[in-house]
Amino acid sequence: MVRDAVLMDEKDNVATAIRHLPSNTKVSVQNGHETIQITLTQTIPFGHKLCVKRIPSGGDVVKYGEAIGTATTDINPGEHVHIHNVRSGRGR
Repeated sequence: MVRDAVLMDEKDNVATAIRHLPSNTKVSVQNGHETIQITLTQTIPFGHKLCVKRIPSGGDVVKYGEAIGTATTDINPGEHVHIHNVRSGRGR
């Protein structure tokens, strides 16, 4: 099985692309014993994050089981998660 993205912790709502993923690509992300199927709505560059669970505006973006930032808009599964829709939880 070819892996497209990695979920670091079962609590995460984002996964990391381990290759360039064009828009409309169907990806499978393993979350414990569950496989999450997502069709990407945006291109996800290698190393960038993709949303696997809806994140409401103002909600935590969770990676490694920890909040790494705050969504500045609603982010839906399959969307690119990056500086255009996340405010960092660390100093600027």
